[in-house]
Amino acid sequence: MSRRVLLHVGCPKTGTSYLQDVLFRNQATLREHDILYPADRFDAHFLAALDLMTLPWGGLETEAVGSWDRLSAEVRDWHGTSIISHEIFARATPTQVERALASLGDAEVHLVLSVRDLVRQIPAEWQENVKHRSHITYARFLETVRDPGRESKIGSWFWAVQEVPDILDRWGASLPAEHVHLVTVPPSGSDRGELWRRFSHTFGLDDLPLDLTAERENPSLGVPETSLLRTINQRVTSILSPPDYRPLVRELLAHQTLSRSVASARLGLAPDDHAWAQDLSRSWVALLAERGYDVAGSLDDLLGPDLGTFADPDTASAEVLLPPALDAIGALLVEAARLRAVEERLHEELREAHEERDRARMTTSYKVRRKVVTTLEDSPAGRGTLDAYRRMRGRG
Repeated sequence: MSRRVLLHVGCPKTGTSYLQDVLFRNQATLREHDILYPADRFDAHFLAALDLMTLPWGGLETEAVGSWDRLSAEVRDWHGTSIISHEIFARATPTQVERALASLGDAEVHLVLSVRDLVRQIPAEWQENVKHRSHITYARFLETVRDPGRESKIGSWFWAVQEVPDILDRWGASLPAEHVHLVTVPPSGSDRGELWRRFSHTFGLDDLPLDLTAERENPSLGVPETSLLRTINQRVTSILSPPDYRPLVRELLAHQTLSRSVASARLGLAPDDHAWAQDLSRSWVALLAERGYDVAGSLDDLLGPDLGTFADPDTASAEVLLPPALDAIGALLVEAARLRAVEERLHEELREAHEERDRARMTTSYKVRRKVVTTLEDSPAGRGTLDAYRRMRGRG
């Protein structure tokens, strides 16, 4: 089989977490069909992306050093098809793209970009910022997005990973159009399996016996839930370290608790922002259609849904925030009870260990040894003998 590399570089919030989870859990099956997904841990490709782009990421960048070189070497050594996938690759500069493509050797490279309409992406990106400790208001976030010239890390990051034509210019400049594949996220209300079918077709996974059970996903939140999370961030960001924030706030509260609400209003855009996003999307669709890329789905999916009722998360009332707040308190109490039980069990194990030690000290042989040691410690010659004995034991 000829060597091919399917390089999936984004965009964030397009079902990438689910795709990568399926690929990671099915590595053995994929290898049986000559497909390599090289990952010794679920975040291996994330670390490779950090390494390729030398991105600071809360200290993880030190752990990532050398990850891209190891990943690309494994790909070069594979005889069949390899898949590389992470959404933050979308941010790579032209120089970093050139290095990435060169390090894949003489393989036939196919670029894959999964894309979703701006009407849904803009609220989703703000929510993702909130999930990562940010307490920027929705209005302020929209200002930074709509004004690319404004000095803002949030705005510049958004366009680096969401401006579809620019990402394709950076990653696909040296590739023929037939080697560039767009996977569009289906409209809201579509069959839940449709996005996977589009991914599966693009990556050549059709008819493979893969386990599609979801274990790692990045679920979305409703308006009051996101507003509550932003308020929590305002209170705890300065007192809760990142290693504690992720399991307690992002995972326990956001993903495992607040995301379960199905009755809450969904995040959307106000009329003026909605019209602006759709106008920009239409210009993108026209440009992409001219380029002749392979498309799984339809470019019309990028136009997004019609204008709906807008619920402003910045003005959510205390009454609206109360139900998710109670859910959050309940989840934290359950977690506190679980940790209390763990603490009690550890205390019990420690008590039993102390009792076992004390019983051992009551034996005749222990008392004799203790008396000999005490006697030797009373004289310089005895202490010298003890030191020589301990050194001999250490060498043994």
